[in-house]
Amino acid sequence: MNVPDAAQAGVAATGTGGRSRPRAVLPALCLTQITSWGIVYYAFPVLNPAITADTGWSTGATTAAFSAALVVSAIAGIYVGRVLDHRGPRTVMTAGSVLGALSLLVIAAAPNLRVFFAGWLLAGAAMAAIFYQPAFAALTRWWGPDHIRALTIVTLAGGLASTVFAPLTAVLADHMSWRATYMVLAGILAVLTVPAHALALNAPWPPAPSSRPHVTGGHQQVVRSRAFWMLAATFTFSAFAMYAVVIGLVPLLLERGYTTAQAAWALGLGGAGQTLGRTLYAALARHLGVTARTVTLIALAGLTTAALATAAGPYALLIAVSVLAGVIRGNLTLLQATAVTDRWGTTHYGRLSGLLGAPAHAAAALAPFAGAVLAGPLGGYPTLFALLAALSITAAVTAFGARPHSHEGITHRNRR
Repeated sequence: MNVPDAAQAGVAATGTGGRSRPRAVLPALCLTQITSWGIVYYAFPVLNPAITADTGWSTGATTAAFSAALVVSAIAGIYVGRVLDHRGPRTVMTAGSVLGALSLLVIAAAPNLRVFFAGWLLAGAAMAAIFYQPAFAALTRWWGPDHIRALTIVTLAGGLASTVFAPLTAVLADHMSWRATYMVLAGILAVLTVPAHALALNAPWPPAPSSRPHVTGGHQQVVRSRAFWMLAATFTFSAFAMYAVVIGLVPLLLERGYTTAQAAWALGLGGAGQTLGRTLYAALARHLGVTARTVTLIALAGLTTAALATAAGPYALLIAVSVLAGVIRGNLTLLQATAVTDRWGTTHYGRLSGLLGAPAHAAAALAPFAGAVLAGPLGGYPTLFALLAALSITAAVTAFGARPHSHEGITHRNRR
């Protein structure tokens, strides 16, 4: 098929080396990230109490099904990354939207726990195709040197997913069963994301730029390198600590005598801090090289976790620490999104980001369960948080080893 001209394809020139951007991509991905995260991810914690009450399945079993979906997403993301590099995001994300809607229908109709699990395993495959990874790959290739700005906009939109869909899910659940609610949400997911992905991502996929001078052996050399594995370890340790802290914050505060409402406000305001943090990342990237940025952010995450472990109050202080922790989490999202391009360029972004993110996503999926299991033997959540703080500091230390040869010089010469 001949490549249509800019007007036909709805493509705007960027002025950066002849690269072009499809005009509709950024607003479309903002819409689909809000919708996909809001429905496939954030609806579950809202509906899970109704699911267990209606079916008699244990909370542990239903939550295990959800966590299994996240593990499948991490594994499937490796294959998705390869497809993204060669074919672009349109087919992957459109198919993911269709599969996501179908998986929710399976979950809604599940007559037993086995089918419920099967539905969530399908949902996990859909997550790999519709969540941040393929969106980041699209923006990184189409936006080129300006990709940080585009990534920031999309992650800011994604941060609104729980704000929009958690209340909407609750309203629906007040007027219908959890099964009917999931059916309605499946319809919303299909209507909003399938055409958006199919129509907005239809521009020509630009050829991959050539590898950076210090990357001479293609993606195989990168994957075999010490820097890659150290970075994978860094993000895995960090993700485990971060998600265990997020899920453990409410029981930590309850254990210290605060009310459920107070704990919920602390968690919610931390989410607001996360949105704020994403607006600050571009400035941080301009002033700190990639290694210094990685070490600093992960070490700060460890320090905020240590503060939560040691400070029993006052409540205003805990709120402030929770907000600061959220600011750092927001930056960490973008740090991971730009980790590959900052070190090895965009040539094999999809493949490398899928491989790099798989263990971190798996750790994030397992962290809530592991944290809850460890809290008892450790004597409570304060001790658990102290252990998680130590894990974050360990991740910051391993980040020093995630620097490719000659990379720092390239980073500073090219830093915008």
